[in-house]
Amino acid sequence: MLSNPLTFRRIASGTLIIVAPLLQLAAVLVDPGTWGDDREAVSFGDNPALAQAQSALYHWSWLLMAVAALGLAHLTRQRAVRLGHVAGAMTVVGYISASGLLLADPVEWWLGSHYPPEEAQRILGEMMDLPGVMYAFQLPWMFFSMIGLPLLVTAVWRAGFAGWWAPAAVAVGYLGSLFISYGPQMIPFWALPVLPLTLIGVRVLRMGDEAWAALYATAPGRTTPDSYANTTA
Repeated sequence: MLSNPLTFRRIASGTLIIVAPLLQLAAVLVDPGTWGDDREAVSFGDNPALAQAQSALYHWSWLLMAVAALGLAHLTRQRAVRLGHVAGAMTVVGYISASGLLLADPVEWWLGSHYPPEEAQRILGEMMDLPGVMYAFQLPWMFFSMIGLPLLVTAVWRAGFAGWWAPAAVAVGYLGSLFISYGPQMIPFWALPVLPLTLIGVRVLRMGDEAWAALYATAPGRTTPDSYANTTA
């Protein structure tokens, strides 16, 4: 598989499209902040091991979703191309930015162990409200990833690789989560996109190298899909 670029990219894309949302769902399930005090300076201190586990799960979920977005965008090479390009770029940038925010988790935990909860939250708020943090991390994550991924799945639907309900489910899951407080009620919203993304990932895994190669645009002077399919090194 490693010597065949078609096989490797197809299997890697299909696998990450499935795994990334599952890791995010696992993160919210183990997060002490989901079940405990809504002040993470307190809940993280109640169970430091799970606090670190949820940070790692979110980190890898969001990094891998950025890579998975490239595989989703590949499905739009022939139809919904412009939407795939714009939404794909938004999704990649948004999820990479989101991962950087997780560095606030150990800071909040440390503050909670050294200051009263209200003071810990005040200090963290001053840090997170810095313009560099807000405009380089918070806003790109919130708008680019949460809006970009539903738009990207919409492009995948327009390209014929998913049903109409797939972008609807992803949109309700991700955009709906913006309007609720973090807690147990977040679980169904994080769970909702898992099914449509899993089905898309399974379709990628089953489509075969020839169908994957056929999505590459063919133009004079460029490598044809047939020669892609025959590439072994």
